[in-house]
Amino acid sequence: MGKKLKLPRANGTFSYYEPSQSSVFEIPTTPFQNRIAFSAAHVVCDPLANTDPLTNSQIDWEDTLAYRRHLWSLGLSVAEAMDTAQRGMGLSWNGAQELIQRSVAEARSVGGRIACGAGTDQLLPSAQVTLEQVEAAYEEQCSFIENEGGQIILMASRALAACADGPEDYDRVYSKILQQVSQPVILHWLGDMFDPALKGYWGHKNIDEAMEVCLNIIWDNREKVDGIKISLLDADREIEMRRLLPEDVKMYTGDDFNYPSLIRGDEKGYSHALLGIFDAIAPAAAVALHALDNGDISKYNSVLEKTVPLSRHIFQQPTYSYKTGIVFMAYLNGHQKHFRMIGGAESARSITHLSELFLLADEAGLLVDPHHAANKMQKILSISGIE
Repeated sequence: MGKKLKLPRANGTFSYYEPSQSSVFEIPTTPFQNRIAFSAAHVVCDPLANTDPLTNSQIDWEDTLAYRRHLWSLGLSVAEAMDTAQRGMGLSWNGAQELIQRSVAEARSVGGRIACGAGTDQLLPSAQVTLEQVEAAYEEQCSFIENEGGQIILMASRALAACADGPEDYDRVYSKILQQVSQPVILHWLGDMFDPALKGYWGHKNIDEAMEVCLNIIWDNREKVDGIKISLLDADREIEMRRLLPEDVKMYTGDDFNYPSLIRGDEKGYSHALLGIFDAIAPAAAVALHALDNGDISKYNSVLEKTVPLSRHIFQQPTYSYKTGIVFMAYLNGHQKHFRMIGGAESARSITHLSELFLLADEAGLLVDPHHAANKMQKILSISGIE
């Protein structure tokens, strides 16, 4: 038996915890049949780079690409250069270009599916930015991704949110970009809990009115829209919107709180997946999706529902700090040698938060080697003065 960890708890006390035995996920090698499942993937920073870690963090390309190969090996698709990769929160457009280029090439070499985020993060958001500049920024990024051979995920734009006067400006920009792309794209409606700069997106603070604008854009350009990912953490709104989409346009859930029921679906439909939490729970997600393919709803529910407390913890407010928990899971499971992040984002969550994450991951059977993970956890505890 291993040594017990002394873990700080939210109520100000300590508890002693000994990890469980490791869980084994037996994952079929056949492709998923009934759902498309993207994992938004994190990046691994280079902790030895002699650059400013806040403004000029460097990426460890070997470990970053190895993690994408791990996701592909489980049957998952990769959503690249999204907010999970700290896009606009440590990862600039210049850095994203190299990430996209390398990842698309890697996907081609292993036969993995990949889609990449196109945004406007060349622009500093302000009311002085023009719609023409927003359009040009989108055009540059979409062109780059298509030239590399990736599918486009058309991300929400902070610059557009800052300068748009109303819904008609969103309609203008999105319609222009969608009519220029060569292949259907995945739209991305990211709620302000993930990025406060996107409050009032689509020209309305009221969600119902915003949804109407978004749906009108999709219907008017449906031949250029593969699907839409919404990240509002509101299952009822997602289901409502899902039922109002054109028949050939997919809903990709970005709801890291309610994904088991949304992916499972109901008699009127279901959501595919494009989730940040799939980065952290990839083996469990793969097993559950295969169970769904086999009609084993009981197994699907039992595997995926156990991951929800962990996901809700990782994505607790402030929600945009969830990347810290995603990277911490990769550290605990040996996918990277250190717990450092670009932009110094490892400091975005407390040691108490990370201790609770460790407990929830172990309870969900998501620690590949619990005792090895405990040794890594102890190093983090020691840095915080807990021996």
